[in-house]
Amino acid sequence: MESKFHTFTHSTQSISLPERFTYPFHYTPHPLCVIAAEETQAYLKERTEWMEELQTGKMFGVLVVRTPAGAVGYLAAFSGNLAGKNVHHFFVPPIYDLLQPDGFFRQEEEQINEINARIRTLQTSPALEKARHVLKNMLKLNDHMLRSSKATLKEMKEARDLRRQSPLTEEEAALLIKESQRAKAVHSQLAKLLRSFNENAQAKVNQLEQEIEQLKQERKRRSAALQHKLFEQFLIMNARGEVKDLCELFAPTSQGTPPAGAGECAAPKLLQYAYQHQLEPIAMAEFWWGDSPKTEIRHHGYYYPACKGKCEPILHHMLQGLRVDENPLLADSHRETKLDILYEDDYLLVINKPEGMLSVPGKGDVDSVYQRLSILYPEATGPIIVHRLDMATSGLLLAAKTKEAHQNLQAQFKNRTIQKRYIALLEGEVPQDEGEIRLPLCPDPLDRPRQIVSEEFGKPAFTRYRVLERTSGKTLIAFYPQTGRTHQLRVHAAHPLGLHCPILGDELYGRKAERLYLHAEYLAFTHPITSERIEIQKSPAFPRCSMP
Repeated sequence: MESKFHTFTHSTQSISLPERFTYPFHYTPHPLCVIAAEETQAYLKERTEWMEELQTGKMFGVLVVRTPAGAVGYLAAFSGNLAGKNVHHFFVPPIYDLLQPDGFFRQEEEQINEINARIRTLQTSPALEKARHVLKNMLKLNDHMLRSSKATLKEMKEARDLRRQSPLTEEEAALLIKESQRAKAVHSQLAKLLRSFNENAQAKVNQLEQEIEQLKQERKRRSAALQHKLFEQFLIMNARGEVKDLCELFAPTSQGTPPAGAGECAAPKLLQYAYQHQLEPIAMAEFWWGDSPKTEIRHHGYYYPACKGKCEPILHHMLQGLRVDENPLLADSHRETKLDILYEDDYLLVINKPEGMLSVPGKGDVDSVYQRLSILYPEATGPIIVHRLDMATSGLLLAAKTKEAHQNLQAQFKNRTIQKRYIALLEGEVPQDEGEIRLPLCPDPLDRPRQIVSEEFGKPAFTRYRVLERTSGKTLIAFYPQTGRTHQLRVHAAHPLGLHCPILGDELYGRKAERLYLHAEYLAFTHPITSERIEIQKSPAFPRCSMP
């Protein structure tokens, strides 16, 4: 088998190796990874036969490795398959090639495809179409006949009631009773007959649909068994030489079973190949190549962290035995930072939260505004924090000292009577001076906390904006969020259907910088006790122009 180890074509002698391996879910690409990625991208540009497919977008990865002899080079991989194949020159092979022609996956897939074909044939069969047509017409006709019979019964009853208004003999009264009984009996017999017709027509439809449902159940069973058997073929290694299959790796997770496509991303492929060929992993990075998907946000040539839903359990195992960078999100960088309180009275306060500090406690023993306030105000009642800012966002955060004030302020947020303004620095120049963005948002189930745009599942998200300044390919902008969805401003800025200009430093939807250039600058609200209108403003620490 040909080696997938590539020597650098560019000089790398002046670049030092990292002391620890990349933490894959939050990183800045090492300079060697950047060179490896650029050389991989140069190779992709030469593959004109892939141009159309690559244009639609795909994730690629590079892994800097060292051979037992001490030579440093890199491996490259793509997520999923490319040009209908899993194996290509230049790239490492898959952990398990499910596309091999004589493999069990292809054979069982053919059987499932045959079931799909049978289902489609039965669903579009003339017999089923005719049975449904007969049933539909039968129900319509029967409904008409029953309504007509009921109308006749009513008319006959009204006629009898009219006759009863005149004096009647006992014999005439008895005849009216018998006439009523006969009419009801005839209606009852008609209803029974029509019900029988309906049941017979429905039974013919059910008989044909039952065969379809049985095939669907067989397809579901075979698909689940195939997926399970497939996951068992992914024997994942780590640096200690330990091996586990995907079912074992995902068993302790909340979903319990691996999601579709698990083990086929670039990062696991790269590490697996390195372990199999005694190559020491040094550093890793993944980049997007091509157009952005419609829901997710991906920018051509940008680096991205590994996805959590598919890769977190796998990489947690694969990195065992390596010295890995710490998760920077767990760095308690503000433990000694004094809270900047801009406004305070007996009922509430407004804090200027620094970027990199949590609003409320998260994973790990990392300080948060909530914990600080709980210590400063032990007599406070209620949840204290009224709303949240992302850890990476700086700016005005509203807190309440009493339960009543908290409820009142939250109601103001819900009723949208609180005014907010954010200042952001965007990558790229926004052409319009002002405008609106309406893109519904929901969490990405396989990559939290990332949000996606979804017309089907998303909740309405509405942002107004005004450009403040354009300079050197960047835009200083004011955002006025009308709703408060998670990552709303970040997604609305970065998404192709939004401004298509990610916020500078947004590593989830753009690319990492020294910080996320997003600041909550202005808050206006009604005091929950005095009813006074309170306005607080605090300019960001990054450059901006004056606001009116």
